[in-house]
Amino acid sequence: MIFRRKQKSADLAAVVSELEQAVATRDGVRTERAFGEAMSGLQSATSTEYMLAGPRLTALLPSFPPTGPRPMLATMAGFCVERGADPAACAEPILDGTHRDLLDALEFARRWSAGSGAGDELPEADEKIIDDALMARLGGEAHEALRLALAWCSIEQWQPPALAVLCRSTEVRRRHASALLPACRDLAALEQHDLKCLAYALAILDDEPLVVLHRPTGTGFEVRIGGIGDNFQLHTLLAHVLVGGGHVPGTAPSAESVRLAMSPEPAQGRTGTVATGVFELLAPDGERIWNEGLPDDIPVVEGHRLLVLDEPMYQRSWNADRFFPMLPGTAELTRVLSADEVQTWFTYTCWTS
Repeated sequence: MIFRRKQKSADLAAVVSELEQAVATRDGVRTERAFGEAMSGLQSATSTEYMLAGPRLTALLPSFPPTGPRPMLATMAGFCVERGADPAACAEPILDGTHRDLLDALEFARRWSAGSGAGDELPEADEKIIDDALMARLGGEAHEALRLALAWCSIEQWQPPALAVLCRSTEVRRRHASALLPACRDLAALEQHDLKCLAYALAILDDEPLVVLHRPTGTGFEVRIGGIGDNFQLHTLLAHVLVGGGHVPGTAPSAESVRLAMSPEPAQGRTGTVATGVFELLAPDGERIWNEGLPDDIPVVEGHRLLVLDEPMYQRSWNADRFFPMLPGTAELTRVLSADEVQTWFTYTCWTS
């Protein structure tokens, strides 16, 4: 949860109206005061107030200066989504702002490296690094350099509001995720920001066809998956569908681990439930698909993601809680492949059936 609730204070609709008027008149002092009142009002609002305030707050994001508290405004809107505001109505300004700061942070890194000496590492993401020497090193117009530096320092603040809309709407993920994912992964690769949750959310597959070959039995299946946060969850759901459905041998996952993976009800805290691995997840070339990874890691072959299941090399177990508590995973067996189809799919792998 983004904020904690406090006792009732000002009427949220009224303070959001004051903030809107302050922004419209470009009155900095009034805006700062109204911003603080809106933050206070959010902590004690009703469900109806959250639903109405979320889209209004996100609509203000484009009007906030890039060097202003836009990530905090997005966080306020994300909190409204957590409390019931429509994620689709709030998504575009939040994710546009996230995308803009991802790109600005990458540009910051490019300019920093262009002006660095040998072995000069990227700076930590902390506003204390912003000084005249940094601004001179970035070059260009001063306001632009400040915007890039602030994006570098504050990009992680966009993660909670972005997750609030991404994890609550398949439509939002389909519309926005692919545009943001490359920039998110490029920035995360610089190893100065913790963007794992955002990257995982942007990579979620929805209504995705998956061809699964079970090497020990020489059988194959079409499975449609969606909303799965990591391959631990995928592993559990495949075991539920294939082992629990009697299609391949093994020990089916417990009912509780399956419930935790796919229940439409939001997960409530951490549990001690343990899931045990049934398979080795492999790519067509024999490389391991790690449980810590994503369904998006599974290679696409002839328009379908192709996953090979083998006997586990050793016994594995893990906490059965899903990566995204708000997001239930799905895995549906849509078809058992014929022997000829299995043989054809195995020709794309390093094994023969």
